[in-house]
Amino acid sequence: MRLLLTSLFAALAVDQGSKLSMLHLLDLERRFEIPVLPPFLNFRMAWNEGINFGLFAQSHDLGRWLLILLALAISAWVWRWVRREPANAKVQVAGGLLIGGAMGNVIDRLAYGAVVDFLNMGFPGFDNPFSFNLADVAIFLGAIGLVAFSRQDKTP
Repeated sequence: MRLLLTSLFAALAVDQGSKLSMLHLLDLERRFEIPVLPPFLNFRMAWNEGINFGLFAQSHDLGRWLLILLALAISAWVWRWVRREPANAKVQVAGGLLIGGAMGNVIDRLAYGAVVDFLNMGFPGFDNPFSFNLADVAIFLGAIGLVAFSRQDKTP
């Protein structure tokens, strides 16, 4: 379980550190957008009250608390999943990434009422209206890793 905790806290620290840097060091909330490698990568401020890409956005407290409870329930389920495969290092890391990312977004909802999104990617001729954050990346990689590596070394 050490790898699970290490990857969980690493994902959480990187996520929260990046968000604090965007909000307080780069003042992205006031500046709104900072070109990094346009049009491929920009920092673009977005307050996400829903899940990825603003789906199921809730502007009232009930929706916010339901999304927090959902993230906590999924994290508990993933924790149990990973405990069933304690010797599988890849599953441990994947589970930690997923839970750490989910907890990063929960912290945002508790602290700000919405999730801090700031990474915006596009390509020439396409201005992507959506932003995401490093917690979203950790959640995505963790989910893919859980599916790809669970029970990998077991025979049917």
